[in-house]
Amino acid sequence: MGREIGEVILELENISLSFGGVKALTDISFNVREHEVRSIIGPNGAGKSSMLNVINGVYAPQVGEIVFRGEHFRKMNPHKVAMMGVARTFQNLALFKGMSVLDNIMAGRNLKMKSSIIAQMIRVGPAEREEIRHREYVEHIIDFLEIQAYRKTAVGQLPYGLQKRVDLGRALAMEPSLLLLDEPMAGMNVEEKQDMCRFVLDVNDEFGATIVLIEHDMSVVMDISDRVVVLDYGKKIADGPPDEVRNNEDVITAYLGVAH
Repeated sequence: MGREIGEVILELENISLSFGGVKALTDISFNVREHEVRSIIGPNGAGKSSMLNVINGVYAPQVGEIVFRGEHFRKMNPHKVAMMGVARTFQNLALFKGMSVLDNIMAGRNLKMKSSIIAQMIRVGPAEREEIRHREYVEHIIDFLEIQAYRKTAVGQLPYGLQKRVDLGRALAMEPSLLLLDEPMAGMNVEEKQDMCRFVLDVNDEFGATIVLIEHDMSVVMDISDRVVVLDYGKKIADGPPDEVRNNEDVITAYLGVAH
């Protein structure tokens, strides 16, 4: 990969999270470096989505600390996280199914808009000029994701693989420096997965976004990741470059079930 991996921008330190008596995460620490593709893998119920929810402030860990670009947090605040340049896609698509592709991606620009809601609605003067600028940026994302033909189509009418692209587009509309992707390739066929892999790498390369990725498909993870952290029953069992993780006995046992 031709990208320059930078300094550590995100640190998770001794994170523990419980729901009632059930431990979702136990004493997990790892970091994320600028411009890398950092994958979190593990079997179902390993705690992967819970980890993302801690990073973007949906869950507050009972123990541990998050350090993002030098700031220390006991709990992240979702709105502040977004303002700090963190965007996320979701495992279960949270799109506006009745709205067009264009309008769904425009929704990702809300935090960037300075005009009041009233000014945006009547679209006069500065508000109109601002909307034109935002639309230009959204059109750039639509071109990048190769979904020009569906700009005006209601998202609910699109095949699943394209809806996943729209979800990615809406996250990109926030111009994130850190992008959290929760199983972006789940439910896709081989061709759709290949397309999404290419988009993820291009986002990392062209948009300069650091990516934290949850994914089940081991071959996908090994192909596109710089480093991989492996969770099993809420505990970290491995962390390192793909080749090192692939050959880790604990990972083979927990994740693959058999030695490959």
